[in-house]
Amino acid sequence: MEQQLRELRALASGAENRRTETGIPRVAMVQGEIPEHRLAAVYDPMVNLILTGSKTMTVGDRTFHYDPATYFVMSVDLPAVGAVHPAADGAPYLAISLTLDPAIVAALIRDLPVEVCGALSGSGFSVAPVNTELLDAWIRMLRLMDKPNEIQVLAPSYEREILFRVLQGPNGWMLRDIASPDTALSRIAVAIHWIRRNFSEQIKVEALADMAALSVSAFHRQFKAVTALSPLQYQKRVRLLHARSQLFSGQGSATSIAFDVGYESPNQFSREYARLFGQPPSRDLAQATKAFRGD
Repeated sequence: MEQQLRELRALASGAENRRTETGIPRVAMVQGEIPEHRLAAVYDPMVNLILTGSKTMTVGDRTFHYDPATYFVMSVDLPAVGAVHPAADGAPYLAISLTLDPAIVAALIRDLPVEVCGALSGSGFSVAPVNTELLDAWIRMLRLMDKPNEIQVLAPSYEREILFRVLQGPNGWMLRDIASPDTALSRIAVAIHWIRRNFSEQIKVEALADMAALSVSAFHRQFKAVTALSPLQYQKRVRLLHARSQLFSGQGSATSIAFDVGYESPNQFSREYARLFGQPPSRDLAQATKAFRGD
């Protein structure tokens, strides 16, 4: 396994300290120190594999840690806060990811025996140990970066192999659930997509439950199981993450951004921002700017 990881590290060595496209559809990589504010985001569904260093991800009240012996699967859009750490020998953090396409997952599942996927369900985020078969599939995929003329023909089969290996693992049910319209996770995903598109609007839990074709009590229970947040907490996290992104990119003052993301009171916005990020907007921005300049 260590030899496989060494090859993957070499293949991904051109990554930058931001999301770096590979030229392969849905496959990206990242390396180095990543500012904390860039790791606080609403993450798309993905399979993410650490090659060097480690990472912590906090989703709601759950914190996960993973390193080169593990990978994580995120099956729905989740607001999360993360931190990356170099390896013990000082080597920079390095990771690769595959963004999940439910249509591709569904097509794969239709071709497989039912017993390939487990019957369990629960959270929309989980960590599992990697195995040699999954690493082999990733190696074949990343080798295509040096053979761009082969990507169109071979990348789809390697993507299916990566997904197949994940389906065989302890998180296989998560892929099955995002591709199946009648599972609890896929029903909750409908409401999640609506909140992401309309995060600045007032939401009614009853309307969201109707979208998911669930009773209000079942919707609350299953939404919390999948996201580790209540629907209103989820919306609040999405609002605050969007606000922070706008603030750091200079799209307005804290007050104007507060109104833009749906807050009626700038004071309430500042309090909730500080509760999530540890300090009010102006101080948070000043500290990030100072760190960027190396002051």
